[in-house]
Amino acid sequence: QVQLVESGGGLVQAGGSLRLSCAASERTFSTYTMAWFRQAPGKDREFVAAISWRGGSTSYADSVKGRSTISRDNAKNTVYLQMNTLKPEDTAVYYCAADTPPHSGYNSWSPQKYDYWGQGTQVTVSS
Repeated sequence: QVQLVESGGGLVQAGGSLRLSCAASERTFSTYTMAWFRQAPGKDREFVAAISWRGGSTSYADSVKGRSTISRDNAKNTVYLQMNTLKPEDTAVYYCAADTPPHSGYNSWSPQKYDYWGQGTQVTVSS
């Protein structure tokens, strides 16, 4: 059973930055495709970014592209989401997710691809 623990959320003014972290419990972390999703009140969970198990391939939602960077440190079993130039519409609970082997055939932006989810961390951007 993989446990994912997010941290780094908080309250920030518009235009500010945050770095979210997600630590995984298993040493097989380096074999996982990892992603960040978010869910705002009253809205569906939406894809934010994903990174391949080696870190060589990344993808982003249009809403965060150019403002956010996903990265991973396999030695620390951790994936990060650096978010810059934050906007009030970025306010949401942010979840990290893991796609463990055997990797599913779903696209990286599909929640169905991911086997395990963290508990979420709140990001609030004030205007």
